[in-house]
Amino acid sequence: MLSFQQLPKSMKKTIRYILQDVQSLEKLERIEKTIHYYIQKRKKELKNDSFKQIR
Repeated sequence: MLSFQQLPKSMKKTIRYILQDVQSLEKLERIEKTIHYYIQKRKKELKNDSFKQIR
């Protein structure tokens, strides 16, 4: 895992926001679901792209 200082600026801001400003479990869970959704979406895109390159 990358150290905090090596992360992109946007990731640092997101982590700081979660640690400092999220005050409810519901809000934290919404953030978690949103991030998870977009990570899964990007993984799928990358897998499809790599599959197309192999062919």
